[in-house]
Amino acid sequence: MSRSTKLPTEAELLAAADDEYMSPAQLAFFRQRLLDEEAALRGAAEETTHHLQDNAAEPDPNDRASAEEEHTLELRVRDRERKLLKKIGQALKRIDDGSYGWCEDTGEPIGIARLLARPTASLCLEAQERHEQKRRQFGG
Repeated sequence: MSRSTKLPTEAELLAAADDEYMSPAQLAFFRQRLLDEEAALRGAAEETTHHLQDNAAEPDPNDRASAEEEHTLELRVRDRERKLLKKIGQALKRIDDGSYGWCEDTGEPIGIARLLARPTASLCLEAQERHEQKRRQFGG
């Protein structure tokens, strides 16, 4: 799909016929959404790096403790975002290999609504629920 081609809207994706599922236009939409999210996450990571480098040591112990707590929280958020970047990369690979939008467990469609909510999803809702239930039962 060329850059000049208009991507479908979310409403158009939701209204599309079942036989259009994971059409080139839909794949282009999700590729762009994933690339946009990836760029935003990389920008936030760069901003965090600059923020952590720019902050000078605080002479007051209370201020220093507050700054360290803030840095710890910021690094935790960035760690979650790093994991999300990995999932975005995996989703982009699935778009490239033609498996995006199809459940890794069942082979069934994941569904447009679920992909709009979580573009990195690799399992349909039922398979995801089974996976989470097993993880809760077995502590994984």
